[in-house]
Amino acid sequence: MDGMGAMAQGASTHIPVMRDEVLAGLGLRVDGRYFDGTFGRGGHARAILDGLDGRGRLLLMDRDADAVAEAQRAFAHDRRVTIRHGNFSETGAWNEVRDLDGALLDLGVSSPQLDDPARGFSFQHDAPLDMRMDRGTGESAAGFLAQADERRIADVLWRYGEERMSRRIARAIVARRERSPINTTRELAELVERAIGRRERNKHPATRTFQALRIHVNDELGSLQQGLLALTAALKPGGRLAVISFHSLEDRIVKNFIRGERDANVRRGLPPPQTAQPPLRAIGRRQFPTDAEVAANPRARSAVLRIAEKLP
Repeated sequence: MDGMGAMAQGASTHIPVMRDEVLAGLGLRVDGRYFDGTFGRGGHARAILDGLDGRGRLLLMDRDADAVAEAQRAFAHDRRVTIRHGNFSETGAWNEVRDLDGALLDLGVSSPQLDDPARGFSFQHDAPLDMRMDRGTGESAAGFLAQADERRIADVLWRYGEERMSRRIARAIVARRERSPINTTRELAELVERAIGRRERNKHPATRTFQALRIHVNDELGSLQQGLLALTAALKPGGRLAVISFHSLEDRIVKNFIRGERDANVRRGLPPPQTAQPPLRAIGRRQFPTDAEVAANPRARSAVLRIAEKLP
């Protein structure tokens, strides 16, 4: 979803990342039972449905109410489809998510979220500093920056953004909020630019800060760990799991999970990640979008697809 399909005019223009590779990796069966935990605007969901007959089932989920509304508009009358509003980390509590032939997670922020200034994900527009994928729950980015201490802010920027100037940025944020709160994306982007005092080629200096705050506000890495556990349990033997990630922190968790290795980038308070080999095997190597796809959809350039199969 981080770069998942540009949505210039609406759902009809949505471009799902690596659509053909996802469909091939899932090994679609016409009568199969599938789960899409990141509906977005439905590019992958539509492609999966095109491969199912009347016996097939598709379970759709998204934590963004706008995405759920789009799913309801498009598929509410399709008997093959069931739709639920929620975080894919909660799939263990959804009884319908069972005996799956395949499951898809397309991680990160979707193009509609990026392109809507009111959501506060992008510094390309001046907007309220929100960044919540589910605006009905949790603390906004502005709320976090208003109350967290300097050390906590620096830790978030370093851990989730791999920002080398995290301490300098955190000091600048705390100093600024003593005068006035940081409420908008432009205020934060300009503050970070002044604090760092440099620009990387083709990258705004606030890019890592915005990524880190978004990941923290939405607990994206903790949700990913929980979701992988729940979906692995829900797959049939031989069922396939397809995950598209857009930065190294996500991809590392997915890779390590498939291998059965412990990963430190999970939320405190969660049960310890699995250390024994989970009942999965990797199918092929990680895949990347083609040059042609990146040319058509530049937001796909950082995508990585991994496919795994549940063992007997």
